[in-house]
Amino acid sequence: MTGPPALRRARVLPASFYDRPTEQVARDLLGAVLECTTPDGVASGRIVETEAYLGPDDPACHAVAGRTRRTWHLHGPPGIAYIYFVYGAHWCFNAVTREEGHGSAVLVRALEPVAGLALMRARRPAARNDLQLTNGPGKLCQALGIDGALDGVRLDRPPLRVLAGDPVGDRDVEVTARIGVTQAADWPLRWLVRGNPYVSAGRPGKPGRTRRSRSG
Repeated sequence: MTGPPALRRARVLPASFYDRPTEQVARDLLGAVLECTTPDGVASGRIVETEAYLGPDDPACHAVAGRTRRTWHLHGPPGIAYIYFVYGAHWCFNAVTREEGHGSAVLVRALEPVAGLALMRARRPAARNDLQLTNGPGKLCQALGIDGALDGVRLDRPPLRVLAGDPVGDRDVEVTARIGVTQAADWPLRWLVRGNPYVSAGRPGKPGRTRRSRSG
């Protein structure tokens, strides 16, 4: 998938894709394309890095606070966006997973630009080069025009869609601990496309044992 014509033929991922264990969704989102439509135009990127946040039993997940005004859409239904503001400066995009009410999601941490590159450059004037346009969760939201107004929207129709992309084989996937968390910092819940230059530059903690989602 290399440009807009391919995107027009791409299949939109249905809500059922997200109604699965969060770890599986995080892994399977690698290679998919996140697309945002705004009055300025359309911008999209291939997902190359994700993190799973498993719900109320995950100390690093916002669901530990319960269903508050801020976390309302984190609790579902699956297949919608959970978008929050962090550090008083950045929006972060998450795809909500599992059954409604659980409170789990996949944070998209990095994209490889696919379409709308000129628009991304205009939105990210601080980027020193194209590699810095979307190599972090706050950066990619700024580049695509994603903000809190899209919190709770469905991911199978404009303005925010996730499209099936080229599959990423297991040998091209690396799993590490999550980045920038102080709780459960050693849980291996970050997936990335090995060697992709758009992956974020954060430093994960030491991976711990693999955890299983309490599904079913």
